[in-house]
Amino acid sequence: MAWDILFFVLGVVLAWATLRDVFDTVVVPGGSRASLQVTRRVGGALLFVWKHVRRGHRGISHAFAPLVLVSSFVIWMSLLAFAFGLMAYAMRIHFQPQLESLAEAVFMVGSAIVTIGLTGENVLGIGRWIILAAGFCGLAVMTMAVTYLLEVQNSITRRDIGIIKLNTSAGQPPAGLTLLERYAAIRHQKALAEVLDEGRNWCATVRQSHSAHPSLIYFQSTSTGAGWPAALGALLDLALFAQHLIDDESLYGPAVLLKEEGERMAKELALVAGVERMAEKTDPNLLRNVAARLAQSGYKVRPAPDYGEMASQRTDYANCVDAIARHLGKPSAPLIPGGDKRPVSARSSYRRGSPRTRTASERPARGATARRR
Repeated sequence: MAWDILFFVLGVVLAWATLRDVFDTVVVPGGSRASLQVTRRVGGALLFVWKHVRRGHRGISHAFAPLVLVSSFVIWMSLLAFAFGLMAYAMRIHFQPQLESLAEAVFMVGSAIVTIGLTGENVLGIGRWIILAAGFCGLAVMTMAVTYLLEVQNSITRRDIGIIKLNTSAGQPPAGLTLLERYAAIRHQKALAEVLDEGRNWCATVRQSHSAHPSLIYFQSTSTGAGWPAALGALLDLALFAQHLIDDESLYGPAVLLKEEGERMAKELALVAGVERMAEKTDPNLLRNVAARLAQSGYKVRPAPDYGEMASQRTDYANCVDAIARHLGKPSAPLIPGGDKRPVSARSSYRRGSPRTRTASERPARGATARRR
């Protein structure tokens, strides 16, 4: 009798903890309050196994995040079956024929949870309410699973639309400097303020969804190329250049707001993903090259920018963004696309020195050529 009471109490506690975990993870934004934290624990365990199994392969497979999500729901359903199985076994005298083992009780309750009902027992008294509660909880969890999958798809779609639009104008992987040069080339600089506003909205949307449902961090789409960490880095670089380098007051305010929102997103998601910030510093000379390229593209550059302060600010957010990108096995946003870190003047001289047709005044006289020989 005492064991039956213990089994029943344990079943009630386990069922309550499981339902609370599902509710806190799926329905309530932010999974930190979840009691069992099944999704976080499954994700951590699978991530450890995944990286060791795929040793030598760069990045995390596209199948990782869906596997974590499906595994979480399988574990939740299994915990519910075991919890209600404990309750049914404790009240086995209310079943005809009487349940002979805990495994038989779990099977019978599990058939009710998945709404199949294959067992032939005749249920009486309290056993009826246990079976009814098991079926109701199973149906509720499956309904929330479908709803959660739809929410995941919507969140990924909103995130990827912003990435695809950015990649069109900022290259692959995206870079803030590439976007500015592209807009200057097509004479569309007036739209930069709108780009900054859309970037801020994108950062706020992704930060809210990915911090509320951390499994979204690992969802990847084949159409987004470098992924969302590189897009975030490119937007932060764009905001940095618009705030400190481009002398246009219409861009200053949107750039400041985008930079603040993007930095919050980078730091918060780095904390959620449990990654350590990198310790790399940005070279101020590279920012001078950026300023020179912007001037070449036709932008009015602010007089005497503080390149040291700019390098410090970029180091602060880039270390978070690059840590997330490395954690996911994705490339980060380059400060200067193409890896050409030479001063712009050197690149310009090289381009000017490339083979081309010289005018008659530039050609040396034949006699002078002969004398030099």
